[in-house]
Amino acid sequence: MSDATARPAAPLDEVMLAMDVVDTLRHRQDLVTRELDGAAREKQLIERLRQIYHQQGIEVPDHILKEGVSALAESRFTYEPPAPGFGTTLARLYVSRTRWGRPALAALLALVVLGVGYFGIWQPFQRGQAEQARIELAETLPAEMDALYQTIYEETKVQQAVVQADALLARGKTLAAEGNREGAEDAIERLTALRDQLRQQYALRVVNRQDVQSGFWTFPEVNTDATNYYIVVEALDPDGKALSLPILNEESGQTEIVAMWGVRVPETVYNAVAADKQDDGIIQGNLVGRKSDGFLDVEYLMPVMGGAVTQW
Repeated sequence: MSDATARPAAPLDEVMLAMDVVDTLRHRQDLVTRELDGAAREKQLIERLRQIYHQQGIEVPDHILKEGVSALAESRFTYEPPAPGFGTTLARLYVSRTRWGRPALAALLALVVLGVGYFGIWQPFQRGQAEQARIELAETLPAEMDALYQTIYEETKVQQAVVQADALLARGKTLAAEGNREGAEDAIERLTALRDQLRQQYALRVVNRQDVQSGFWTFPEVNTDATNYYIVVEALDPDGKALSLPILNEESGQTEIVAMWGVRVPETVYNAVAADKQDDGIIQGNLVGRKSDGFLDVEYLMPVMGGAVTQW
């Protein structure tokens, strides 16, 4: 249709009036008389509409009233929702994007951060930890065991230390090959303790102080008819510093780290130490034994019975 034959657009105020007429007709169903035919009904509607607007102080031209009645009949100003479908759903999502856009974006960013953290950081870290643990079990811990064994082998002066080190080395490497890290580390700790024991040097002396008794005797629970005699000793290093050592308590069967303990001796030795102290308050013969570098045990210089207690 050409511009010359096209119907000119109605002014905006006339369109608004026509829409108002249609809205009035929709909400005032009592205005419509169904018994009348089309022409009569239209005439009646126009007349009643004119009266309504006149009562409101509004004069509406007849052609506007007719336009409103025609628009109602044609459903021109009636909204018909679009049919459901994919396009409609997308359109509604787009229109409501201000409501769901930010939460969706935040959720997306959280997923991205989690993905980067898990795949980019956590998994590589876990793989690195697993590889490090594998290398330690396969290489680092066995090499540490070998180094400790070699030190013990070179520094010991007794075959017993080599025998113990051989057993610990074999056990530790077997546990490492099986993936038992705790067992392998325990073998290293035992090898280290064996090396340190070989390196210890101290003199075992009777404690000779006023605040500590130098000896005591007890009745063993397993045989109350017998009497056990003990002298209280301490280990002093070459600088005169007292050492704390692991001592097996023969009464409880527990090993404790103590700085003083009782060594069981024959009654004759106990009486000799007691007499030495009663003479002038000082024990001149207080050297019980020596622990030298390269040896595991104390070399006793007086008779002992081979037992000890940590409490009395």
